[in-house]
Amino acid sequence: MKVAIVGTRGIPASYGGFETFAEELATRLVERGHRVVVYCRSQHHEPTFRGVDLLTLPTIRHKYLDTVVHTAISTLHLMTHRVDAALYCNAANAIFTWMPRLAGVPVAINVDGLERNRKKWNWIGRQWYVLGERLSTICPNEIVSDARRIQQYYAERYGVTSTFIPYGAACERVKSTSVLDRLGLEPGKYFLYVSRLEPENNALLVRRAFEQLDTDFKLALIGDAPYAADYIRAVRDTSDPRVVIPGAIYGDGYRELQSHCFAYIHATEVGGTHPALIEAMGRGALTLFLETEENSEVAEGAGIGFRAEELTDRMRLSLAMPEADREAWRRKAEKRAADRYSWDAVTDAYERLLRSMTQR
Repeated sequence: MKVAIVGTRGIPASYGGFETFAEELATRLVERGHRVVVYCRSQHHEPTFRGVDLLTLPTIRHKYLDTVVHTAISTLHLMTHRVDAALYCNAANAIFTWMPRLAGVPVAINVDGLERNRKKWNWIGRQWYVLGERLSTICPNEIVSDARRIQQYYAERYGVTSTFIPYGAACERVKSTSVLDRLGLEPGKYFLYVSRLEPENNALLVRRAFEQLDTDFKLALIGDAPYAADYIRAVRDTSDPRVVIPGAIYGDGYRELQSHCFAYIHATEVGGTHPALIEAMGRGALTLFLETEENSEVAEGAGIGFRAEELTDRMRLSLAMPEADREAWRRKAEKRAADRYSWDAVTDAYERLLRSMTQR
């Protein structure tokens, strides 16, 4: 098949979950003999990446326009450069998914989580996502949900059946420590948080909870966000020398941080299956997670849940528990990620879905 992936910032991944998803899926489809083009917003130094064709098209760099403008332009290009199937990412892009179908291209959309609940959106932005949810049930050929809770939501609210395909996790640990050395972190002596630094991801909550601990361990807050300057300023406003906030880190450095942390803290409120959560579990991290339905679906039974006001106590608990107990939690997290969130199994599911659309 020739497949297009539309609606992300592009690959190689250097932003968030959808970009990681696009990279992992596209490269595996290419390894299986398919041709894949990923529409990108930033120019890569080569026209291909690990066999995937990269097509960079313009956008408007604005909080409310970036995604929809780029997807609109990508869709117009797609209609005149046909593929066998297209995969759109993000319910905000659902409004465009009927257009490739006019050109005979079947379309699936991964709707992600309930993005309208993110605090960064104003009333117009939230209403756009509400519209996107509804159009996701009408315009594309197939809807994909990455969490059972999201699948249930679409069934209850809109009466539609979506295909459940979770995100995957790269589960291998790495031995190198170069980024730790650069940041002044000692293996096994730091708590790790990784996410976009936006209010509903609760980096500020994590920092304040950590600052109440009496420990010589450190906290590494990893992430950035393009339209959250005020919130990031608040997160960085600390005089605690134990808190390390270097910005976003990707690739080998990201894998090193997850492989050597004492514990991983996942504090997101919005979204479906978060790649950073399952990747930390897959690398055997002791996992603390905010108790939302989506996070509990991924980590329950293999991680330590907390409500917002309980985080400091849960961090103290992790420091005080016997090492044998910590190791038992790590083994459970690693096994759950390997059993349920293999990228190869995710690719199998998407390959079946895309192929079935081309054969109708």
